[in-house]
Amino acid sequence: MSQQEQSNRIAYFNCCIQAFAERFRLSATEAYRYLKNFLGMDFLYRFYEAEHTQSIDDAVADLVMICGRNGGQLQ
Repeated sequence: MSQQEQSNRIAYFNCCIQAFAERFRLSATEAYRYLKNFLGMDFLYRFYEAEHTQSIDDAVADLVMICGRNGGQLQ
């Protein structure tokens, strides 16, 4: 992976974490921990190629669904 692609991924992940935090009134740290614990970060990493072509709102909706399937309680 090139330096530019890695930088783009990091920026996208940060944007998704921040949007998720804002939606659920969490700190960025709390949002990251939640997404990490309930496999949302794994989902973003594995499906970055498709996810980054959608809106951030769609990504947050996908994260809610994925985390819910893995035991997360935020809706």
